Amino acid sequence: MAGEGSISPYFRTESLKNELGIDIDNSQYFDEILKWLSNPPLLTVVRVNTNQITMENAQKKLKNYLNLEYPRKFTIQQHPLLNDILVIPSLKIDVQAPKNEPEVIVDIHCGAAILRGAHIFAPGVLAAPADLKAGTTVSVYVDLKGKCRKGLITKFDELKTFIGYGTAVLSRKHIFTQQNVKGIAVKMTEPVCLCPSLDSSLLKYFFLQNLPSVICGHVLNPEANHSVLDMCAAPGGKTIHLATIMKNQGRIIALDKTQSKIDRIISNAENCGVTNIKTHVFDSTKAVDSNTTKAVDFCDPPFSPETFDRILLDAPCSGLGQRPQFRIDMSISQLKSYSSLQRKLFANAAQLLKVGGVLVYSTCTITIAENERLVEWALKTFPCLQLIPQVPYLGKCGLDGTSLTEKQLQLLQRFDFRCEEKVGECQQTFLQQTVGFFIAKFVKLKSS
Repeated sequence: MAGEGSISPYFRTESLKNELGIDIDNSQYFDEILKWLSNPPLLTVVRVNTNQITMENAQKKLKNYLNLEYPRKFTIQQHPLLNDILVIPSLKIDVQAPKNEPEVIVDIHCGAAILRGAHIFAPGVLAAPADLKAGTTVSVYVDLKGKCRKGLITKFDELKTFIGYGTAVLSRKHIFTQQNVKGIAVKMTEPVCLCPSLDSSLLKYFFLQNLPSVICGHVLNPEANHSVLDMCAAPGGKTIHLATIMKNQGRIIALDKTQSKIDRIISNAENCGVTNIKTHVFDSTKAVDSNTTKAVDFCDPPFSPETFDRILLDAPCSGLGQRPQFRIDMSISQLKSYSSLQRKLFANAAQLLKVGGVLVYSTCTITIAENERLVEWALKTFPCLQLIPQVPYLGKCGLDGTSLTEKQLQLLQRFDFRCEEKVGECQQTFLQQTVGFFIAKFVKLKSS
């Protein structure tokens, strides 16, 4: 990123930064990962719905679409280790921060979306000049401190960072005086990092996912006759990937607490031609009923113990692995609250897993408390569980700071800046440009 920004995410409170530093307890690693988090991954990962299209035809279809939609030419290649993934390197554009262009200020969520291929939608605009008209070239900045007042007319002089040029689609009057404006307000023409977005007509064949999210499905590796539980399923990308791996056979139960999120899973599944997913609006911390013996194929939750062959627990987390991170402003109490919820969910997962079954736990965060320490607690609390190797293994080992042995840490898969460090002449590290993520794989050896 260019302009008036910092090289690591802005922390609203120093105490939160200190708390994270204590959690990670490795100052060099902490400094490096903060710098890494402030930049977007330089790779777009597209998972192909191989039940609907071959990889060869998918690559041709995607190439034709990108050539029509973008004047700058992207390259597309199949991931050498994952047979359902196409990767598109982002284009870094040498754009300097302007001096006299009209400025549009956006919030951190909008800014992050821009650097992952989005245009600016009206709700993300915080400030624009009084005379902004459709067709005007603007420079776009992200408000790093959250200090910009919605609708500001005067120049915004607080901490900000430049992320590119765009062309206004809507006037200032339209953006700020019309009710419920939701369309594109500024079309990005030269973001500092250009990556593609996909048209909705392509969603039958392609699904944009971060690399570790796809790896989760392969690590769980459900078979066609399995009963599978996805405990925190929204928005459904991993659920649908599991269905694809199972070739639309077997049964997947997808749970989420919110109806709107379940509706999104259903919509995505219908788009992809998936028919072996059964969804429920349900709280997975209450998913076990020791007094029931209902058959999983037809029952509603809660479920009887030892019902599922495979369980995916992609747990709610602090989300501190998302990239780019412009600002980290949750409270310490919020940060600490996730561990308790994750343990409740994991306890349900351990009870619902059949003997011989596999449980994959994952998060998109960097904290030890939500990752390695959760694994440490799980192994002590549920001696029936054991860590087992993960295939594929594209990440790095777990971090020190718990009682886990070196062998156990090697069985964990953590995605961070270490994945992108070149080893000798190896160039494959570029294909591991991704977000911060964590995966642990357990097998159940005996009844709990």
